[in-house]
Amino acid sequence: MKPEHNLKSEHNPWQKNRAFRLSIALTVAEGLFSGFNFMLLYAVMGALWQGDFDLSRIGALSAGLAAVFVLRLIVYSTGYIQGQVGGAAVSRQIRLFLGDKLKRIPLSRLARGQMGDYINTLTSDVGSYEKILTHKTGDLVKNITLSLMLIVFVSAIWLPAGLILLACDLLLVPALWLSFRAVKQYGAEKNAICAESVSSIVEYVTGIQTFRAYGAGGMKNKTAVAALKAFSEISYRYEAKIIPVGVIFSILNWLSLPLVMWSASLPWQAGTLDTVSYLLLCLLPLFFAKLAGTIFIDLTSYKNMIISKNKILKILGEEEERGGGPSLALQAHDIVFTDVKFSYLDQEPVLKGVSFRAEEEKLTAIVGDSGSGKSTLLNLIAKYYEAQEGSIAIGGQPIAGMAGPRLLEMISMVDQDVFLFNDTVRNNIRYARREAADAQVEEACREANCHEFILKLPEGYDTRIGENGNLLSGGERQRLSVARAILKNSPILLLDEATASLDIENELAVKEAVANLLKRQKTVVMIAHTLSVVKHADQILVVKEGRIGEAGTHEALLARGGKYAAMWRAEQKLSA
Repeated sequence: MKPEHNLKSEHNPWQKNRAFRLSIALTVAEGLFSGFNFMLLYAVMGALWQGDFDLSRIGALSAGLAAVFVLRLIVYSTGYIQGQVGGAAVSRQIRLFLGDKLKRIPLSRLARGQMGDYINTLTSDVGSYEKILTHKTGDLVKNITLSLMLIVFVSAIWLPAGLILLACDLLLVPALWLSFRAVKQYGAEKNAICAESVSSIVEYVTGIQTFRAYGAGGMKNKTAVAALKAFSEISYRYEAKIIPVGVIFSILNWLSLPLVMWSASLPWQAGTLDTVSYLLLCLLPLFFAKLAGTIFIDLTSYKNMIISKNKILKILGEEEERGGGPSLALQAHDIVFTDVKFSYLDQEPVLKGVSFRAEEEKLTAIVGDSGSGKSTLLNLIAKYYEAQEGSIAIGGQPIAGMAGPRLLEMISMVDQDVFLFNDTVRNNIRYARREAADAQVEEACREANCHEFILKLPEGYDTRIGENGNLLSGGERQRLSVARAILKNSPILLLDEATASLDIENELAVKEAVANLLKRQKTVVMIAHTLSVVKHADQILVVKEGRIGEAGTHEALLARGGKYAAMWRAEQKLSA
């Protein structure tokens, strides 16, 4: 599904952005005032050189210089502020667009994509875009205005000198062509490698404890080091292409000084050019050459901004998840898989024709070896991924036609890997139902066996729990996840090995919390690594190599003497 908004216009700085347009107009005015400075200075120098010490005239010219300076200061400060306001509004709008877009990109795309790419775009690319837009645009417009004004001014004094400056300005064309070619050749690659290095750094910081435990920290972490080295190398190649162009352009521009001095010296010696004009013509190329160098740098930066803009547009133009038609009031919440086949990208098939029915308000348990496809089944129900073949229906309606948010309204999930926000306990649980009263939040926590440990926290329910709840134990985090599911009270509940990797005390607490959750009339699909947890399930599915190998109740599967019976015997032997 393609996005509906116009990508080309919605982040255009001119689009409904009065502040930005005003800043551009003011920077043009500042460039003109800067040119007037030289004209007034020329008039003052001429008067003094001719011995005209008329104080009223000198005072008027000096007052003119002071007035132009004050006007420049007012125009500059106002233009700068308006440029910052306009640029900040643009970057704010872009980030809002990107944030809104990420909500509509299929979760499967986010899961398989490089998170560094998204992080880099949301931070570095938008930041670069804003920086160039707010800091470079005004300077570029002002410098181009001043440059053209100086060429006209110098031409009025001595035409050949003006033509020399114009020729130096025209050198920008081949210089920028070479510079833009280098940006085009290496800019996108540099950006991509930067995103990869961000991914490596995020991975390194996230897994720092594991890296240290296995002695892979610092320079021993080859992945992060290699990514940073690759970024360093591409940056070097990028700069090595652009810097020589800039240096040669600067040298040729600085040659305007001796050329103007030489060309102006001939009429000066002949007496057709006055000394004041000659002195000014000798000084202006110094300022002009520096101005041209700044324009070259700013225009090259603008080309880099286009790369950042294209990355932003790429995300804004990504396919959105299908569905989103009118909401359907489902009369039932049974889940039916019909010959479902699925594989991650171009890998081997994970599911190879799975068919089953999870009855409404019944408990369906899924067991099987690691890697057999158990978690994939839950991911497909939640539409984190979409089946390549077959169909999945809830209440008789195919979920392929449902919008992801609409579908997830009907589902509560308790994952093995719990994610919590760096917020208070109360707000973390309230994400399940924003309008829930404090009493409802606390009641859900009582059922989830976490009310007591929450009260022992420094500020109780108002205690901030750190990034991803890192101030809590694994069992405490898991119980908060169960509390969320209880508070949401959706008709479908998905449990993915909720008691795995917990100590005995926390496992018992979580099991009791899950038992409280199961008392409610829901369609439950549970993955479990411990068979004793699911022996009372209404239906047990044994997944084997991407297929449903066995299905039935605990007693029926034991009597069958197949895979489930072997797993049960192995578990009983271990617990004996």
